[in-house]
Order: sequence, then structure tokens, then C-alpha cells
Amino acid sequence: MGLAVPKDLQQLQTVVNWCGTYLGAINGRQKIEDFRLAGEAGAVDRLRDWWQANNLDEESDLAHLEALVQGRCYITVGYDEDDPATPVFTVESPESMYARINPRTRKVESALKIYERNENSEPKSIALYFPNETVYAEYGGSPNGWRETDRVQHNLGVVPVVPMVNRTRINDRDGTTEMRDVMGLTDAACRTLTNLQGAQELMALPQRYVLGATEDILQDANGEAIPSWQAYIANILTIPSDPDSGDVSVGQFSAADLRNFTEVIRTYETLVCSVTGLPTHYLGLSTENPASADAIRSSEGRLVKIVERKNSAFESAWEQAMRIGIMLVDGELDARFRRLETVWRNPATPTMSEKADAVRKLAGTNEPLIDRQSALEMMGMSPEEVQKIMDRMGNDPLNNLLSMVGENGSGGVQQSSKEDIG
Repeated sequence: MGLAVPKDLQQLQTVVNWCGTYLGAINGRQKIEDFRLAGEAGAVDRLRDWWQANNLDEESDLAHLEALVQGRCYITVGYDEDDPATPVFTVESPESMYARINPRTRKVESALKIYERNENSEPKSIALYFPNETVYAEYGGSPNGWRETDRVQHNLGVVPVVPMVNRTRINDRDGTTEMRDVMGLTDAACRTLTNLQGAQELMALPQRYVLGATEDILQDANGEAIPSWQAYIANILTIPSDPDSGDVSVGQFSAADLRNFTEVIRTYETLVCSVTGLPTHYLGLSTENPASADAIRSSEGRLVKIVERKNSAFESAWEQAMRIGIMLVDGELDARFRRLETVWRNPATPTMSEKADAVRKLAGTNEPLIDRQSALEMMGMSPEEVQKIMDRMGNDPLNNLLSMVGENGSGGVQQSSKEDIG
């Protein structure tokens, strides 16, 4: 509206972090656990090694959050001279990197990375990425201009930069921030809270007024004016009568009711929940009686679906980055890795007992639908934990004997319980 906040009221401005709450709820449910290639357990072992070597457990979370905040981020793949068998994966912010995408093929044609800026925030050190080479350059100032410092011939045929884009549309491949739908409501709530602060400062307590008094009355015994803070906290409870000034009367206004502000904020909270799919208890909209566990999981259903869609959009970037890493190390791409899949942790919040019960129903029947290793993966265990358990079970003599006996007493041996075999 073009109305500035008064100077004395600026210190009361309040920021509402609903955008951070929304993005935190999504990002906290995004966790990559593994990569999968049908029938090729050993083929993805080195991808797991690359993941750990590049600390991507942490860096991937930063990449997902950056894409949610900025609308996009980038993954670069580089060569490690110290360890040629392990490529270097880095995540980059769109504030320092840009990739030009072909609108027809949707492939990256070239990319720019700004490594250093001068005191005027102008690019000083950059890297240019092309399908077969990467060029590094520095700006030496006028009249020298840009000077090439290094050139790497990788001959990949593709630009080693992969964009991770949020909320893409057919005519918008650059993406959009996930905060777009929340920002307007958040600004409105900030304004309401600032007004609440001002009303609380000025009208929350009963205000006193004095009629018929002069400035001489508002002085101490030494003739000095009473400090404003003493008058503000109502230390002046009595005023001496001055015959020359006439009668002096003191009164009090009623305190303002601030509930109209809180009701407006509650309305904004409800609108945020309806727009984002956040459960109401995420923003403090809860009743005195806590909801049941089933009700809480039901309220998170829409948020879980949002996270699943985000994972589907982001996983293609990680898979493409891993394929470029294979090309960088092996010199070519094995056709098997075109079917590479990303394994995400379940974004829902089932309890351990619920997961165990579901797995037991799938694997504990006479005709199980899944094997033991798949059951352990469904329980949310990491590949290392699954392998450790499978190794231990394979070395257990009791399990070997049960395997020989069979479920239905095959081989003429009657099936027995563990106690009988013992």
C-alpha cells in the first residue's frame, strides 16, 4: 500500500517462518537410501562407495532443500586426480551456476559456474562446461579481460552438469520455489503480528489520561521533568492540586481486546494448511485432546503424496549424475545403467510394529510374496545392515538345517520346531 512502518514501531516487526516450516516438513521426509539395478546387486556397490566418498548423505539433503527454496539446483560431476576410480559429485546453488537447456531435447547444452567474485560482486573466476570439455578462466581486469587458465578434455559427449528442478512446467523448465503459495499468506500474517505488537504496546494495558494539568505538575521535587519511562509505567499515581490551574481530573480507558488479531492469524494458519497440505498440528492448530495416531497419519496423507512427487522429480537428476560418473570412469555407459532406480526412504511415518506386521504378512505365509532380503529392506534397513544380517543367517547352523528340512517336510523329513531340533 506504500505505507511504511513508523520508525518507533520498526523494532516490533515480526517474521513468521511458515515457509521454513513447510519446506522443512518436505525436506525432512526426503532421504535416499540406495540405488537399485534389477538383478545386479554388485553393479551398484561402487555407486554406494561413490555416495559415501562424496558425503552425499548430507550433500543430497542440501541439494533437495536448495531446489525447494530456489526452484532448482545443480549437480556437477568431475574427475578426481587422486582417485581416478571415484568421480567428484558436488551440488551447486543457482546463485552461482546456470545451465542452458535445449527446449526440444531437454538436455543441457552448456553451463556456467562462478567460483569467485570481485568487490563489486562481478564474476572474477569461472568455469564453462561443454559436452566435450570444461574451460576455466579468470578476469584480469581492463584491458586484459578474460584469460583462460585451464582446459579439461573429458570427451563425454554430454555436459557434466545435471539440473535438479522443482515444479517444472512445459513452458518453464527453470522451476519455481516451493514457497510461492505460502509467501503471500506469510506476509499477511507478519503484518498482523506487527500490528498486534503495536496494539499490545499501546493498548493492551488500560491507558490513563489527565485533564486540567500543566507541565509544572509533571515535575519531581527538584523541578526536573519526570522521565517518560516513569510516566509510561504509571509511576505517577497522584498529582498535586494547583489552585491556579483549576481542578485536575484523572481517568482511564478500557484495555483493548486483542483477540481479533489472534483470530485473523488463526485464519491465515488454516489457509496455509489448506494450500500446502500440512497437518494442522504442524502450525499449532491442535485441540486440547490430542488426536489419535491413526488420525495423525491420515492428516499427513496429502503431505506424503507431495513428497513422493518431489522424489520422482528429483531422482532422475541423481540417476543421470551417476550415469555421467560411470561414463567418466569407464569411458562408456553400460546399457544396464539406463534402468537405474533410486531407492527412497518411505516418506510416511509408520511405526516399527506396523512395518513388521506388514512384512510378516508378505513373507510369513506358506507361499511368501517376498524373500527375506526384500523383507529386511522393507523394514527400512540400510544395504550394509541387510547384508550383515543375511551373512549371519547364512552362517547359522540352525537356519541351514531348517533350509534342508523344508517348510513341508520335503525329503521325507518331518518339519520340527526349533525347540525339537535343539
